[in-house]
Amino acid sequence: MRIGMGYDVHRLVDDRELIIGGVQIPYKKGLLGHSDADVLLHAIMDALLGAAALGDIGKHFPDTKEEYKGISSVDLLKAVSALLEDNLYIIENIDATIIAQQPKMLPYIEKMRQTIAETLHISVEQVNIKATTEEGLGFTGSSEGISAHAVCLLNEVTNYIYDDRMTQRGQCSGCNGCMGCRKES
Repeated sequence: MRIGMGYDVHRLVDDRELIIGGVQIPYKKGLLGHSDADVLLHAIMDALLGAAALGDIGKHFPDTKEEYKGISSVDLLKAVSALLEDNLYIIENIDATIIAQQPKMLPYIEKMRQTIAETLHISVEQVNIKATTEEGLGFTGSSEGISAHAVCLLNEVTNYIYDDRMTQRGQCSGCNGCMGCRKES
């Protein structure tokens, strides 16, 4: 099992949409960034990439590349999901916290969980999202920005134990037929 941790922060500014967890939230300001500046998805992607020892989102999606300007972080999360699959990792769970004084996140959390789960092809029960304020303290407390923390647990496909019936059907257990077995040989 592998554990990953991610953190992201973006400044709140006028004339931007507020998108968090892949959900557009009606609010007078949005987050400033090269992409859509979705702090929650950025923290989750960094946690996933970190657990797999694959670097971070800056490595894979640099803000110096025009192709990522204004891109949806859901699309970036899909790319991270593909990287995990290519490297034979399975997501066990994600736990994340959004830190924002305003707006209130509670009405949007279930939609965020669904969006993340669908994008990563996992169950919504594997995704937990919480939100908190900082009681008026710091840059998030003064509504200058929003931040997010995320942790995740990954497992390698090869760590799953399969019975003999699966080996007979050409699945894992050293069969050389699946991606996991081909990578080991």
